[in-house]
Formats: sequence, structure tokens, C-alpha cells
Amino acid sequence: MKQLVYWDSDCFVGWLEADEPDKKSACQGTLEKAEKGDLLIVTSALTIAEVLCLRGHKALPKAQEQKVVAFFESPFIEIRQVDRRVAEQARRMVWDNRIHPKDAIHVATALAHSVPMLNTFDAGLIKHDGKVGVPGLRIARPNIPGQKDLFQKASGAGE
Repeated sequence: MKQLVYWDSDCFVGWLEADEPDKKSACQGTLEKAEKGDLLIVTSALTIAEVLCLRGHKALPKAQEQKVVAFFESPFIEIRQVDRRVAEQARRMVWDNRIHPKDAIHVATALAHSVPMLNTFDAGLIKHDGKVGVPGLRIARPNIPGQKDLFQKASGAGE
């Protein structure tokens, strides 16, 4: 079975935006595994729009439209819908865990589709690592030292 990892919008922006080479290099390992067929990147339909103008980032120019569209059509990226169940779970996370609404959509989507690891560069979201969901959703930067161990624990691989 393929490993699953959830990418929030910040990971996609990190890969697509030329001004963030540290984020791009952090995403490289995950993308290489995905391109080889060892991993599937899951994200919310929200991400398709959110990457265009993510809070704290400059807007992606329309000149990059083809690049953005083609990337989201990659066979190693699966888009999950935001339905009522996901939205209601996200609402609970906003109230109970003080997670920002868009971040809560990403967390709820990962949990709804049994994705054990959520990658982000958002420190505010990373502080919720292991604290939401049963078992606790792992939330970490992509490709940080030790992430392989975290991912294996999260997915049950190697046990």
C-alpha cells in the first residue's frame, strides 16, 4: 500500500514559488518519492485556490497558471472534497483546538481520509502535532531530520 502524506497549501506554495528555495528543497524528497510511485500526496480542494494568494506570501502571478494547473493534475496528487462532514469537523477544531479555519479544513480533510501525516511550514499548525484525531495526526515540516521515523510511526510502517 502506498504511503499517504497530506500537504497543506504552504507546501504547494513552497514548491511553486521561486522566492522560497529552502521550502522548495524541503519538499523535494517527498515529491521524488511521489513521482516514483511510493507515496501519494493528498490535499483539499481548498488548496487549488488558496495557493494563488496564501496569507503571508505574494500572490502567484497568472503567468504561472499552466504550471499550477499541471502540477495539481499530477497523478501522484489526489484532491479531496470539502464536504459537510469535513467542514463540521473543522468547525469543532476551530472552537476546541483554536486552529485557524483554513488550517482546520486541512487537518479535518487529512483525518477524514485517514492520512497519518500532514506536512506544513506553519509553526502555528505544527504545535498541534499529535493533538488532534485518534490516533493523533502527525504534523511536521516536510523532509526535516527524523521525519522518516515520524512518518513510519504515523503510518505503522516498520512495526
